[in-house]
Amino acid sequence: MRGIEINGLSKRFDETLALDKVSLCFEPERIYGLLGRNGAGKSTLLNIITNRLFADEGSVTIDGMPALENEKAQRLVYLMSERDLYPPSMRVREAFDWSARFYPDFDGNYAHRAADAFGLNVTKPIKGLSTGYRSIFKCVVALSVNTPYVLLDEPVLGLDANHRELFYRMLIEKYSESPFTCVISTHLIEEVSSVVEGIVMLKQGRIIRDEGREALLASGYTVSGPKALVDEYLAGRTTIGADELGGLKTAYVLGKPEGAPQGLEIAPMDLQRLFIQLTNA
Repeated sequence: MRGIEINGLSKRFDETLALDKVSLCFEPERIYGLLGRNGAGKSTLLNIITNRLFADEGSVTIDGMPALENEKAQRLVYLMSERDLYPPSMRVREAFDWSARFYPDFDGNYAHRAADAFGLNVTKPIKGLSTGYRSIFKCVVALSVNTPYVLLDEPVLGLDANHRELFYRMLIEKYSESPFTCVISTHLIEEVSSVVEGIVMLKQGRIIRDEGREALLASGYTVSGPKALVDEYLAGRTTIGADELGGLKTAYVLGKPEGAPQGLEIAPMDLQRLFIQLTNA
């Protein structure tokens, strides 16, 4: 079986259960959004896949090979995380050279072109980069490693709007030319909504949604109008949240929209609003 398969994964930190029997599969050649509030277990999951943390129970396989302390399996996956594992005194261009030693398919020419597109000075020491440019440096490496599985933990942290747009565009171009599996863990849900194909939502260490983006968005809708009319419409329906302002009400409903009475407005629910309601529920 190809892909990253996670079976019954659990991890506890003292009294906190970070992951609770998590099972899922990141399939080959797909872009996933890994979504969850702070402390939901996203980073813990990615770190266990890449052996930076070890699970209390459960297993991970990468293309059918055990991921645990298996160099052959780990060479198939790259994790860009908040932690920077390069020596701070190392210069950017030297880091590119060292990356090529660990990842044989690392494309040094692409890395330098991407650095130029972002305005990243490759002669600078990594420790001399600003927060934003340190993220850009890590993004460039992640786009250049050419592993079958690339895991991105908050990849655009500290990037301005222009650089975030450039990163997503380059990611899509790279994926279009040579598809790979990309898992993007982020809080900027609205920005990645048009990029991702699959959605995995974590809440308090458990998966609450694992499905395609289009299917997930089709699973709910909003209904708005006078409060009394909205409440009457909601009878017998599954509501996951509501907002009220004066005499008006907007409710977030799971299921397929049916004919609403005159005076009410039915609209699709966007991914960010659906995420907020599902994780607040």
